[in-house]
Amino acid sequence: MTGNVFALFESRFPGDRTTTIIESPTRGAYAYGDAARWIDRFAAFLTASGATPGDRIAVQVDKSPEALFLYFACLKAGLVFLPLNTGYEAEEIRYFVGDAEPRFFVTADAAVAGIGEAIGDTPLLTLNADGTGSLIEASAGHDGATVETQEVAGDDLASIIYTSGTTGRPKGAMLTHDNLASNALSLHRIWGFLPGDVLLHALPIYHVHGLFVATHCAVLNGSAMLFLESFDAKTVLGLLPRATVMMGVPTFYTRLLGEAAFDAAACATIRLFVSGSAPLLPETFAEFETRTGHRILERYGMTEAGMITSNPLEGARLPGTVGYPLPDVSVRVTGEDGATLAVDDVGGLEVRGPNLFKGYWRKPEKTAEDMTDDGYFRTGDLASISDDGRVSLVGRAKDLIISGGLNVYPKEIETEIDAVAGIGESAVIGVPHADFGEAVVAVATRTDAGLDEAQVLGALDGKLARFKRPKRVFFVDALPRNAMGKVRKNALRDRFSDTFG
Repeated sequence: MTGNVFALFESRFPGDRTTTIIESPTRGAYAYGDAARWIDRFAAFLTASGATPGDRIAVQVDKSPEALFLYFACLKAGLVFLPLNTGYEAEEIRYFVGDAEPRFFVTADAAVAGIGEAIGDTPLLTLNADGTGSLIEASAGHDGATVETQEVAGDDLASIIYTSGTTGRPKGAMLTHDNLASNALSLHRIWGFLPGDVLLHALPIYHVHGLFVATHCAVLNGSAMLFLESFDAKTVLGLLPRATVMMGVPTFYTRLLGEAAFDAAACATIRLFVSGSAPLLPETFAEFETRTGHRILERYGMTEAGMITSNPLEGARLPGTVGYPLPDVSVRVTGEDGATLAVDDVGGLEVRGPNLFKGYWRKPEKTAEDMTDDGYFRTGDLASISDDGRVSLVGRAKDLIISGGLNVYPKEIETEIDAVAGIGESAVIGVPHADFGEAVVAVATRTDAGLDEAQVLGALDGKLARFKRPKRVFFVDALPRNAMGKVRKNALRDRFSDTFG
């Protein structure tokens, strides 16, 4: 039996292939039969064009039904899907292409300037949100094709997702077919998916949350997805009565709470709200329950391990905690000496299980740094575990900023700012922001007194995705340091904590 996770998904397609899989406000409805046809069409085209199992397919496109079908087509053909944030600029893409060496690069016609130069000799295909582009045209001859699911081993790669780190250079997390299958099956079961469930899907599909967690649960259930190209509070409010499950980042829920019409009646059909990708503030949790009667289910995961823990479907969902480890997943908290700590002690959170990635693409030394001898992955998060096994996150050891549910690593931004003429040195921090949770702020010294904030921000154009760029740049005479010379970012966070009110 093949280890291809697509075989699992296809086995859960409804017997009635006219059942809706996607309903898009802009594109209309697609049935599971339509999805199967598009998946075979894309898979046939890619293989006929020379893509072989294990080849990477880099995709930087806007959210659309066809974009999701392309992902499933890559799985079916044994290809490695490499989704890229649509905000990445040409210089960032150049790095990804040089590192992953994809067989094809798929982008939108309105993609970033300089894309051709950034991808070099990599064949370019286009796919637009309206279902047009060269991929659609070139694959037309394969419409109606029947493709056998490629035989692969469970530990073969299914996807590579790039995640930045403390070194400043993104690393490609290698996720296998078994990784995706184990997570999908666990989440589908513990979140109690039911016949007739409808998922309101407003997340992007270039990272774990929207691409894997949301769509995998829906497809395993043979469910329909209300498939929004982006999140808009009023649009979501209007669609809630047609859904039973919604997954989102905390920003989604704070924006819904900003709508006067959002109340218990507006979400009477919803049985489950799930939050992740960033910490959910206890105040948001409490206000949401007061307004709607719903207790949001918060879970915790990361690119390298998919979902790790979840608050229970049945039982207490406690604000400020991320619940219990998923089935077959083991977590522990360790001290600086690597020893496992006692109940409620705070230390580094480590995880092991079938969800855990294969390692970093072409970076075995980075993989080794983050793995323990007995197979646990050091997440970089600080946590405690209660006597009944509930996990509470208390901080981030790797200085990660989470803005609007997207991960931002300071070192990558500091490297670009430090290269700006007139900058002495910089420190990038996250500060509270009512909408995004955290906002990126840069604090810098300068060797040119005439250098101003606008010039620094302008120098970052084309080099960093917009979500990574600082919302403010502040200048100081010197960065605060401790006795060892390390920049005291806590002091900077305290000083600039009121930047956005």
